[in-house]
Amino acid sequence: MSVSNIERINSNQVMSSATIVNQVVYLSGQVPKNTELDIEGQTREILATIDQLLAQAKSDKSRLLSAQLFIKNLDDFAQVNAIWIEWLDGLATPARATIQADLVNPAWLIEIAVIAAQQ
Repeated sequence: MSVSNIERINSNQVMSSATIVNQVVYLSGQVPKNTELDIEGQTREILATIDQLLAQAKSDKSRLLSAQLFIKNLDDFAQVNAIWIEWLDGLATPARATIQADLVNPAWLIEIAVIAAQQ
């Protein structure tokens, strides 16, 4: 496979927001833009960003294959799960891992990375 078969979205010197190969979309870890939000606000903001990136990549949350949620404080786990379930709105659930993590920016309460199939 040549590099020309790989598509990248929103690339910079460090990373791409999404990489697409063989009709699979790999999103980098998405973090909140507004760090003053609480866990609910940060989670909802990230999920909206994921929706936007998946749309740019010709996919959507109904095509999720895998998700990794990195949560700063596991006390927020139940609240994040409730928001996640609401966001999926009855769609098939992807394989998922939830990890407690010290995130790069101390103001980030959550980071989410997903993999999805293209439509």
